[in-house]
Formats: sequence, structure tokens, C-alpha cells
Amino acid sequence: MQLAIDYVASFATSPLNRFSKRAPWELTSDARDVIEELVAEIDSSYRVVGTVAVHHTATVEDRASIKGPAIIGPHCFVAANSLIRGGCWVDESCIVGPGCELKSSFIFRKSKLAHFNFVGDSILGSSVNLEAGSIVANYRNELPEPTIKIRYQGRIVDTGVTKFGALIGDGCKIGANSVIAPGSLVTPNTVIARLALVEQAS
Repeated sequence: MQLAIDYVASFATSPLNRFSKRAPWELTSDARDVIEELVAEIDSSYRVVGTVAVHHTATVEDRASIKGPAIIGPHCFVAANSLIRGGCWVDESCIVGPGCELKSSFIFRKSKLAHFNFVGDSILGSSVNLEAGSIVANYRNELPEPTIKIRYQGRIVDTGVTKFGALIGDGCKIGANSVIAPGSLVTPNTVIARLALVEQAS
């Protein structure tokens, strides 16, 4: 199920292309192993400490916390009081703003988490913008059986995983204080209103 390539145009030319046959929830579930594999191949344009690789042109402010494995690409900005953990790949010219938490996720070029966002176990395409306070939830806390299900081509697919946020296509705009429920597929160039709830499968 090569969903990621359908939603993210640059997936096929990125270092993640070798994993393109994995479903998005498989990729995020394996995020630690995937990122460790990529860190081991990183070139000298990155500063590598343990399993954290930060490009020399990236800015990571004091009091930002990056827990490996992680890759922070060229010209990225990681603000103070942000947290990156659980295996994350952040492509070129991305912003992880103050108070944001990024967990087990893959973020493509020029995407922005403004501030006070949570994005868990997700794939965000290029030029995705999350306004302040918007959340991509990754766990069905409200259900007795939390296994994530998605709606795809008119049918419900059981992912077999208990944590998966969303696949968000290129160019999406996510309004302030909106919530994207676990298991969402957001097609490219979608605009989600402020305070909205995106709920696609139950």
C-alpha cells in the first residue's frame, strides 16, 4: 500500500523511497529503526552526536530537546522548548516551533509546526502548515479496543497498530486548535478550519 507516494510528491525522490512499499502506519511504527538506518549513512554536512544528526545549516535553539534517533535537515529551525523524540526525520527548511512535540514522524520540506502543536506517528507532506495549537492525535484513548482503523477507498482498513496519527498530503493548511483524529488521511491541498475535528474512521 504505497499511500505515501500518492500524498507526498517528493517521497519517491527522498531517502525514504526505499521504504515506499510500507504502509504509512508501518513506517511510523518502525520509525526508530528507519531513522537509525538513515543516520548511519549520513554525510559530513551533518553534525552527528549519537543517533542525532543535525545539518550544519540548521538552527536548534537552546532548551530544544532532540532525543535520538533523529535527523534535522538543511535550513531547519527547531525552537526553544520543543521536543523531538521517538524517531523523527525532518526534511529541508522545516520549522518546529516553540512548545511543539514531534514524535515518531516524517516531515517533508518547508512544513511548519507553528507553536504548541503535537504531531504523533504521522507523515506530513511538503509545505504543510499547522497553526498554533493544532493537534495530530495518535492514540484512540476513548475506545476499549484502540487499534487504529482508517477509511480508504470506501472501506475500513484495520492497521493492526495502536498508534498512528495521520498521512497529511502536500500543501495542507491546518487551522489553529483543530484536531486530526488517529487514522486520518488528508488529501493534498486540504484546508482544515480552525477548531475543526477531522474524524474519518471509527
